[in-house]
Amino acid sequence: MKKIVLVCGLIAGIILTCVMVVSTAVCYTNNNYEGNMVLGYASMILAFSLIFVGIKNFRDNYNNRIISFGKAFTIGLYITLIASSMYVFTWLIEYYVFIPDFMEKYIDHVLKEAKANGASQLELDKKLAELAGYTEMYKSPLGVIALTYLEILPVGLIISLICALLLKRNNQPIQTA
Repeated sequence: MKKIVLVCGLIAGIILTCVMVVSTAVCYTNNNYEGNMVLGYASMILAFSLIFVGIKNFRDNYNNRIISFGKAFTIGLYITLIASSMYVFTWLIEYYVFIPDFMEKYIDHVLKEAKANGASQLELDKKLAELAGYTEMYKSPLGVIALTYLEILPVGLIISLICALLLKRNNQPIQTA
């Protein structure tokens, strides 16, 4: 199980970090954040498809085609933790080394978008107050880590849950000749 979890987790992490680095560089240099959210979540789903691969591989090749929900979810959880930790670590490097003014630029973008969409001054003030909370959290590495895990971990947990439900098998399938 360890080898499957490690291989699938590392591959998922590489997919996530590569897409994040490229998309962040593009959005940051062009000051265009449109489409990055869709691309980011699509890459998360693609990367976390390795949870399905890992659970199925373990069930079919190492566990006599039997796996409980708990064991399947555990495999998915470990793959999620490895990939998510790689994602968080990469974001920490990217943020602190290359784009320490990311939050200022992002807030500026969000406010310009809201203004362009006809937001009132009251709505802009509410949005700014909400974003100020995130800016405050970004002043601490622990805040950055927490927010980044909150971005990716739920996606991996949901996919782990779905895959565990789909792939659990508590008895050996009937062999036909």
